[in-house]
Amino acid sequence: QVQLVESGGGLVQAGGSLRLSCAASGRTFSSHAMAWFRQAPAKERDFVAAISLNGDITRYADSVRGRFTISRDNAKNTVSLQMNSLKPEDTAVYYCAARPSIIHTNERAFGSWGQGTQVTVSS
Repeated sequence: QVQLVESGGGLVQAGGSLRLSCAASGRTFSSHAMAWFRQAPAKERDFVAAISLNGDITRYADSVRGRFTISRDNAKNTVSLQMNSLKPEDTAVYYCAARPSIIHTNERAFGSWGQGTQVTVSS
């Protein structure tokens, strides 16, 4: 497993942007597919975006496609989520997750999780 630490959350007005980062420990980062999930208050955790081992394949939830961009830097052991045109409904705790090998969008397929970072979008 890899250890994950998210950063970059905060408070932003609707229409604004934030960039989340996730730093991974260990030398096996490049062998892990990565993803972002989010959980709003009193709701289940939902898939946001995922990226393959070398970044050539990405997946997005319909609700964020065209506004969010996931990327990774295997040399720096980081994965990022650029969030533009933010909406109040994007307010949630955002989690970084890792799984060996193949890209996936189901949270139950991921074994390594960060502690989460809060994103709040005001109207």
